[in-house]
Amino acid sequence: MTGLEKIIRQIQDEAQAKADEAVAQAQTQAQERLEAAKAEGAREVAAIEARSAAAVAACDAAAESAAALTVRRAVLGAKQQLISEVIENARKEIYGLSDDAYFALLLKMAAKFSLAQPGEICFSASDLKRLPAGFEAQLSKAAKGPLTISDQTREIDGGFVLVYGGIEENCSIEALFYAAQESLQDRVQALLFA
Repeated sequence: MTGLEKIIRQIQDEAQAKADEAVAQAQTQAQERLEAAKAEGAREVAAIEARSAAAVAACDAAAESAAALTVRRAVLGAKQQLISEVIENARKEIYGLSDDAYFALLLKMAAKFSLAQPGEICFSASDLKRLPAGFEAQLSKAAKGPLTISDQTREIDGGFVLVYGGIEENCSIEALFYAAQESLQDRVQALLFA
């Protein structure tokens, strides 16, 4: 080998060594960057998993809350329906009373709602036809003031209308139930669900 060949060979060896060193250094840097990227990816995956878990928990909580609200609404609806049925059954029971019991109830109502002054009492056509004998005398004793049974009827399904000087007070069964609706609902609820 000649001197020139030795120099070229030495330059080639040095170049190869530098190239090998550069490749090794590049591989080391690539490995470090890969490890860093893997670590960053793992951190991001953990953060995404944490956010996902929080979102799932929030969705679960919202779903549970919505389900609980639906259950409460259903229970409330069922309770309200049951209360309405009990009140309606009570109203029907009044309409189904025997004549004696029905007119005894009307006497109690007259005692409660009449005024201490002369007035008239009007019934439905069907109630006027079936008034028991001596009812007007019983009515005079029960009422706070003298009441005359009117031959004029009212379009009511039961009960009566009191008339004082042109002013009428509706004491029909329907009107009394309507006026006492909230109170009746509260009482029925207390009895059924206390």
